[in-house]
Amino acid sequence: MIRVEASATSSENGADHFIVDWDGPDDPNNPRNWMFRKKWVVTVLASAYTFLSPREFHITNPVEAVLTVSIFVLAYAFGPLLFAPLSEIHGRVRLLQATNVLFLAFNLGCGFTRNKAQLTVLRFMAGLGGGAPVAIGGGLISDVWRPEERGKALSLYLLAPVLGPVVGPLAGAWIAQILDWRWIFWGSTILGAAIQAAGIWLLDETYTPVLLERKAARLRRAHGGREKMGTIPVFKTAYSETNNSWKDLLQVRLIRPFVFFVTEPIIQLFGLYLAFTYGAMYPFLTAIPSIFQDVYGLSVGNAGLHYIPLGIGMYGGAITLSVIMDKTYAALKEKAGGVGKPEFRLLSLVPGTILLPIGILITGWTADAKTHWICPDIGLVMTGAGILICSLATQSYVIDTYAIHSASALAAVGTLRSLAGFGFPLFAPAMYKSLGYSKGNTILFSVAAAVGCPVPWLFWKYGKRVRGWNKYASKV
Repeated sequence: MIRVEASATSSENGADHFIVDWDGPDDPNNPRNWMFRKKWVVTVLASAYTFLSPREFHITNPVEAVLTVSIFVLAYAFGPLLFAPLSEIHGRVRLLQATNVLFLAFNLGCGFTRNKAQLTVLRFMAGLGGGAPVAIGGGLISDVWRPEERGKALSLYLLAPVLGPVVGPLAGAWIAQILDWRWIFWGSTILGAAIQAAGIWLLDETYTPVLLERKAARLRRAHGGREKMGTIPVFKTAYSETNNSWKDLLQVRLIRPFVFFVTEPIIQLFGLYLAFTYGAMYPFLTAIPSIFQDVYGLSVGNAGLHYIPLGIGMYGGAITLSVIMDKTYAALKEKAGGVGKPEFRLLSLVPGTILLPIGILITGWTADAKTHWICPDIGLVMTGAGILICSLATQSYVIDTYAIHSASALAAVGTLRSLAGFGFPLFAPAMYKSLGYSKGNTILFSVAAAVGCPVPWLFWKYGKRVRGWNKYASKV
């Protein structure tokens, strides 16, 4: 079925113009109407792509150390800025798979490097490809799930990239201890190739503008192939650009994340919030091996086991919040007369802003006091839950706010976060050496608490007003 705007307006040569849309609200070709099984296949695979790329962040071999951690995260700041808007031209799936190939190629090369310079360059190039799925996958989740269903899917999707830095050091510690450290790269490349094969087989395109443009192209071919020949109708979509030249498309869309970053207050504010949140998290993560090796005298492999409590906290936070977020959103939407608002996500942020700083504080002080190792592990569980909750709630807010442009918005928001992830770990060893774990983590606690705790309340009260200042944001 073709929805006709204004009874099919006529062009100068008599051709009728039709707006191509979905065949009603229940069109099975609309990704939001796909069967739940297919939606979950898409969600699991998108999560697998994001889990893969950061999973070897904390290489235990001293040759790589902090710089190879940070240079990879630095590339995370720039890759999504390029590839996220391209996904809004060519579609999500093509770019997701192409960037994964880029990551796999350079990640494989890391295992063959002979010096630090080679490793640093290849890590940066791998990071460019590895960072793209974080933004593109968020757009994909937005494509297939309705807002009131999105909590569970986003929980799984966002659990993957934050769980990667937990599984990576755990696996990497034992690989480096038992095998050659190069197998950290080779093993992750083998896993990535398997994920790529599954994606090629199972992933279908999800981006509505691209799918409708394909539908319009099929209709044009069916009606003669050339739009303006005689009375042949002109088929367009609501997303068709006024000027479809490559030059104009690239000029408009490729710079969109940069435009968001410069002109959209929502992007700037949440970018700063996530920068401070992740800035407090990354030095803390890099300190975990030294805490359990230096204070508790554990081997490299056994010290790596203490990333497990962090992962338990993340998993528990994801499972709990996935249920709470959807139910809270649905209840608030019903109370608001059936109108959903991005601010409905922010109540779920509150426990995260409390758990994250308290967990950091508990871990640092109990470690310096040389209490039983279970005490810092309790802090790690709380920290893990806080990290996941903060990531999930804030990125859900951004996705709801920018909808069709969510990939570009997530890329822009993630820039400051990744820059903080690059810079903060560089001074962490010196900070802990000078101040100890208790005072060092007290500084991180103060940053996380001062920046994080006011955010949900301020945006709950002023969020709609702030969105009104944004050109591309939802005004509902």
